[in-house]
Amino acid sequence: MTQCCQKKKHRQSQELHALKNRLRRIEGQVRGLQTMLDEDAYCTDILTQVSAVQAALNAFNKELLANHIRTCVVTGIRNGDDETVTELVKTVQKLMK
Repeated sequence: MTQCCQKKKHRQSQELHALKNRLRRIEGQVRGLQTMLDEDAYCTDILTQVSAVQAALNAFNKELLANHIRTCVVTGIRNGDDETVTELVKTVQKLMK
């Protein structure tokens, strides 16, 4: 996997555990989609499952963004890093596409 940037963030074990659990559930849902295709599932059933995967990814994004704001953004603002807000705005704009 390529790294998108040079910044890193240490996550508390509880946050890391919760995020990883969400991703594992999403991974299982995606594997379920593959199984549905292999088993010739009906199109609308597959589309319904795709919608569930998208909702799960959106929930993951919401949780990660909330954690980012509570930690990285707050710390950046407190340290006088004005670029933190610009970065947040760009990130939210990307998520809203």
